[in-house]
Amino acid sequence: MKNILLAFLLLQDGWTELVGNKGLEAWKPANGWTVAGDVTVDEADPKKLVLKTGTGAITNGNAKGANLFTTGEFGDVELHVEFTVPKGSNSGVYLMGRYEIQVLDSFGKKEPAYSDCGGIYQRWDPARGKGKEGFEGHPPKTNASKAPGEWQSFDITFRAPRFDADGKKTENARFIKVIHNGAVVHENVEVTGTTRAGAWEDEKSRGPIMLQGDHGPVAYRNLRIRPAN
Repeated sequence: MKNILLAFLLLQDGWTELVGNKGLEAWKPANGWTVAGDVTVDEADPKKLVLKTGTGAITNGNAKGANLFTTGEFGDVELHVEFTVPKGSNSGVYLMGRYEIQVLDSFGKKEPAYSDCGGIYQRWDPARGKGKEGFEGHPPKTNASKAPGEWQSFDITFRAPRFDADGKKTENARFIKVIHNGAVVHENVEVTGTTRAGAWEDEKSRGPIMLQGDHGPVAYRNLRIRPAN
């Protein structure tokens, strides 16, 4: 009863639920994704997921699926995300479909990089020359990753880029704060452009949330979003 009441209060406080009992209604395209009641790791093969019948979670199962996009578009937001990955798997949460917070099995890594779970992924420009294409990635301040198969959380406060009346960018996008499993891993980090593997290379004042589904098995639940003050 307490958990139900808490969820009701959160949703009443400006939050919009993006999964929950809605399943995949708020997402497109749903190719390769399915709804599940719970998702755990296969004890016989820790690189695979086991799906339980019901609602509340969405997953690409044990096959690579399409990248998912919200049907709605957003600017400045607060986003709560819960996710789980099996051993060695990889996904990502993209704000505006362009700026990635990495999802990865990084359990136990002592010195996390931008490519580890909770990192702000690097940008990519082939014009910089071979071996120099990647730049500007931001590792998490600490590795807060849980073991494969455990549910984890991100709480993200994001500020969209700003543009003048002529469409010229006047301010870069910024991750105001990213909390991974209760630990602050980023504060006030500016992103000068789109990160690698984003859906688009241009920048806009609004865009969808994207969940990466083509890198490995992953499941998400309790995705909630609201405008940021």
